[in-house]
Amino acid sequence: MKILIVSSCYYPSQSPRSFRTTELAQELSRQGHDVTVCIPKNGYDYTDYLKNHRINFAYINIPHSRVSIAKAGRLMALWNRIKARIEYTYLQYPDIYYLKELPIYLVSAGHFDAIISIAVPHPIHWGIAKAIRKFGKDSICNVWIADCGDPFMLCKTDSFRKPFYFKKFEKDFCRKADYITIPVKGGKDGYYPEFRPKIRVIPQGFDFSGIKTAAYAPNKVATFAYAGGFIPEIRDPRPILDFLCGCGHDFKFYVYTKQESLVTPFKDRLGDRLILSGYIDRVKLIYKMSTYDFLLNIENGTAVQTPSKLIDYALTKRPVLSLNSQNLDTGKFDRFLNGDYTQQLELPDIRNYDITNVVKSFITLIQSNIQ
Repeated sequence: MKILIVSSCYYPSQSPRSFRTTELAQELSRQGHDVTVCIPKNGYDYTDYLKNHRINFAYINIPHSRVSIAKAGRLMALWNRIKARIEYTYLQYPDIYYLKELPIYLVSAGHFDAIISIAVPHPIHWGIAKAIRKFGKDSICNVWIADCGDPFMLCKTDSFRKPFYFKKFEKDFCRKADYITIPVKGGKDGYYPEFRPKIRVIPQGFDFSGIKTAAYAPNKVATFAYAGGFIPEIRDPRPILDFLCGCGHDFKFYVYTKQESLVTPFKDRLGDRLILSGYIDRVKLIYKMSTYDFLLNIENGTAVQTPSKLIDYALTKRPVLSLNSQNLDTGKFDRFLNGDYTQQLELPDIRNYDITNVVKSFITLIQSNIQ
């Protein structure tokens, strides 16, 4: 089959949506399908990558944010952050450009047996819905699957409420998509009731063949890690770091994140007990985490979203301490720091996340709709 995957990112980007896109494209291609990946221009040279993967790339122009934070003074940096937040919240800038660019690409790209569009950002879905409205679905594809890692309008863990006028775009894409796929069953509550019959649960998928873990041996002091993003007042590290500052334990806490601003204020108080790092290659990260005593999960407080990091955590075979940072169970934390993991989180069966099974689910959807 001729399949188009539309996404905001791809390898070598390190994010849940990049993993979703890359793993799907690679496995679909391996199974013999003609796969095209449409992404924004990212400046990466895929010459060596394409020696091992039979995938076509198409590029669209999505601008970066107009504001520059890195080279500004403190007050200007604050204003730039506020400006960027206003532009994103009320205009979905720069993602709103998918509304312009995707119809232009799709009308010239020819017909596909299936399109799989991957959000976030949701304007990707909006752009495809606009193309279908403008040119007709039959001229673009047989089947459209809108894959949603997170809800949009009814998202309960977003720090900012979505403006009411985006409801039209949300309902338009839900109406035109043949299927809406989400990674967890509880996520159905994040979508308008009239579209829930279209929803199918297909979890995140990975190729496990390249994963390696270390032969674990207990560390001299309690050593643990967190990998992923933060959400202030929801998935918030600050209450946890406050506890660690006064807990009296010796430990090493590794944090792998792009959002260091919520963590760096604690660096002076915790010293070398807190080790900060940006994101690293996923395979290398899993190996590193397999050497730690336990891993930390900060809960979202909702069943609508389940962190994809728990799949990687499961692969490390290390115990997971799951905490609600807004209602911190310090006794549970103390027990983990003392090596008592009896309250560890029950992790998902990783066989459900094998990319071959995940792709089989997508192919079944496509074939059932064509037939």
